[in-house]
Amino acid sequence: MPQKSVSLDAIDLKILEALQADGRMPLAKLGELVGLSPSPCLRRIRILEAAGVIARYVAVLDQRKVGLPISVFASIKLERQEEQALNRFAKAVSRWPEVLECYLMTGQRDYLLRIVVEDLSAYERFLKEKLTRHAGIASIESSFALEQVKYTNALPLD
Repeated sequence: MPQKSVSLDAIDLKILEALQADGRMPLAKLGELVGLSPSPCLRRIRILEAAGVIARYVAVLDQRKVGLPISVFASIKLERQEEQALNRFAKAVSRWPEVLECYLMTGQRDYLLRIVVEDLSAYERFLKEKLTRHAGIASIESSFALEQVKYTNALPLD
């Protein structure tokens, strides 16, 4: 079921942009940045959280500095594109911590995965012990990222 869009005004957008840049920004600084005192600013944040616009707060880690420098993009084609097979694959992927992102796709492939690992041997283990053991996969095409040109988790709100 599609989620209902939330109506955001200019101040809400400023709050969201600031929190995307720094989720730990002190309330006083955030309020000053958006032109509100801390109390109304906090009230707006709580409304955005309750509406699900702010889904959660996280620390963004540098994958290289935590020993996971390899990003692999795997295109997966399933043998059958039936709802049950799609759900079974999605459930399996959700249990694999190496998979940071998984998208159901249109086109020639059914899924696109972003997988992070420490080295090529770790990817080989992931492939042999997890991915290829999942019943219903027709093919897997892996592409290794050579360089990360851009990465952001901030949505373009302007």
